[in-house]
Amino acid sequence: MSAIAGIYHLQQHNLDPELGMNLMKQLNRYPADDARDWQDKSVYLGCLSQWITPQSVNEHLPYYDPERKLAITADAIIDNRNELFEVLGIPREDREAIPDSLLILLAYEKWGEEAPVHLIGDFAFMIWDERRHKLFGARDFSGNRTLYFHQSGTIFAFCTVIHPLLSLPGAGQRLNEQWVAEFLAIQDRVDAADCFLTVYDSVGQLPPAHSVSITGGKIVFSRYCTIQAPPELRLGSNWEYEEAFREVFGRAVKDRLRTYRAAGANLSGGLDSGSVVSFAAEELRRRGQPLYTFSSYPVDGFTGFKLGNRVADERPYIQETIDFVGNIQPSLMNFPERNSYNDIEDWLGIMEMPYKFIENSYWLKGIYEQAQQQNIGILLSGQRGNWSVSWGPALDYQAKLLREFRWLSFYRENKGYNESMQANRRLVMKIVGRKAFPEIRGLLSRRQSQEELPELIDPGFARRTEVYERLQRSNIAGDPSAQSIYDFRKRHFEQPHIWNVNGTVATKLSLKYRVWDRDPTNDLRVIRFCLSIPEEQYVQKGVDRSLIRRAMAGRLPDNVRLNRKRRGVQGADGIQRMLPEWDTFLSELREMTRDPQAAVYLNSPGLAGCLDRLGSEPEPHLIFNTDFRLLARGLVFYRFLKRLS
Repeated sequence: MSAIAGIYHLQQHNLDPELGMNLMKQLNRYPADDARDWQDKSVYLGCLSQWITPQSVNEHLPYYDPERKLAITADAIIDNRNELFEVLGIPREDREAIPDSLLILLAYEKWGEEAPVHLIGDFAFMIWDERRHKLFGARDFSGNRTLYFHQSGTIFAFCTVIHPLLSLPGAGQRLNEQWVAEFLAIQDRVDAADCFLTVYDSVGQLPPAHSVSITGGKIVFSRYCTIQAPPELRLGSNWEYEEAFREVFGRAVKDRLRTYRAAGANLSGGLDSGSVVSFAAEELRRRGQPLYTFSSYPVDGFTGFKLGNRVADERPYIQETIDFVGNIQPSLMNFPERNSYNDIEDWLGIMEMPYKFIENSYWLKGIYEQAQQQNIGILLSGQRGNWSVSWGPALDYQAKLLREFRWLSFYRENKGYNESMQANRRLVMKIVGRKAFPEIRGLLSRRQSQEELPELIDPGFARRTEVYERLQRSNIAGDPSAQSIYDFRKRHFEQPHIWNVNGTVATKLSLKYRVWDRDPTNDLRVIRFCLSIPEEQYVQKGVDRSLIRRAMAGRLPDNVRLNRKRRGVQGADGIQRMLPEWDTFLSELREMTRDPQAAVYLNSPGLAGCLDRLGSEPEPHLIFNTDFRLLARGLVFYRFLKRLS
């Protein structure tokens, strides 16, 4: 909803007003409805506002309350407004108009530095407490909004984005080698394990679920939220769990529809986005408004390749959801002129850093552009659904039962799965056995491995930065084959770095397109509810994701709700899209593997081997090939290096 910025003199001396104004000028690249600032002698606060909610229209940010001696600048949409109204004693006649920034300010007045604990939504804010001579701020629990900072000498500065901070005296564009090493060494989409770091040595980041307090020149960072499983919720029947799910999830969707502009949603052919769309379309129907959905499908002429149970073109499932749910204005797009290669420069400009999601970058950016053209204010998604609302892995649950020696329950689940899926009993038992005893599987896989997977990071750079030792201490570099999916889920919610990249993408895209990503499957109330549900509600009679399948009966078409054999996959046509530029792509990869500047960081010999194995023929299946993935990520980083020079 905003890009915020500010500067604080740590010794509370008079602040040069030009510093703050120059910081705000750097934000002019983003579209805005308003831009304001506020300054006391030692503190400057600024805000470039993008109005999304009805309460944000004509809101004055930064805001100074002369009675409370508090000033705030905020980038926030708060979802538990009704609960806060009651606890804070806000008169009913004032509730509809009160902006979220004032709610945050009142929460701080009541709870002080514990205020973020009581806030649910997407937020990053900074408060100047004049009486206590304190600057205090926080970022939401999963980092849906970014907040960067720079500290040099007696100056502490902060901003929603990175580039304004680089313009400050004492800042510079020197790479932070620890961040770079982690980015290159981590094989999944996570950028870095240490969320205090950014790609630049002179710019830090407030991690998700953290607050910062600055008093008397002392800067203190604190973690205010760690998500752990609450006490188990015990209800009397399946129906009661389903009804409780619909109540909690429906409220989360409804709260995220608060916009004075049009409401949109990403829609694939799956359960998560379909469930979000079902609740949203129903709520908007009561308001007399349509829901605008956005879906991508492969480029024309894409014939696909062997994807197993994956489906590249989800339009049949998408159309069934549209027809069944109703009150939907759909947009189905395939962006024929786009590909991941020709979007690299745009994405580096948006992200201000290297990124790893190159395979899906073209359609993600395309949807935001289309949403902007249709005056969408919020764009609903279901990105965290696999770990919250649609949790329930059938074979892993059987493995859990087997490991816990719950023989009767295991027999029932195994039998139900085999019958309903018409599965090969021996093959299923083999898979379940491996999942039940992953330590043995990991040992065998290490013994039987014929060759090491190629690495993106230069081995010498890895040794010099001791990156693998750090990642091992962060519990990232462990053998994934020796961990259960239940371990992954626990880490997924406990460790802030796992979700940080999603918030970074969402924030940067929202600023560029004035469209705010809102994910009900990532609602803190939904997550806590889902973590309290007994595992036997998530898998029943061998059926995975059982709770959401049962709860959405009558709300989604059965071909979508009960589909267990076909799952969508985005970006499968990525190679075909790149055909006109394939030779240029290969030429740039060869340049990358020979560039001495890149060789400081990248495993140039290893990437040259990847390039040899890739060959000159652009086969469609290469989009999911490890060699292609490493080369593409290396190329993104290489382009970033060239931008710096």
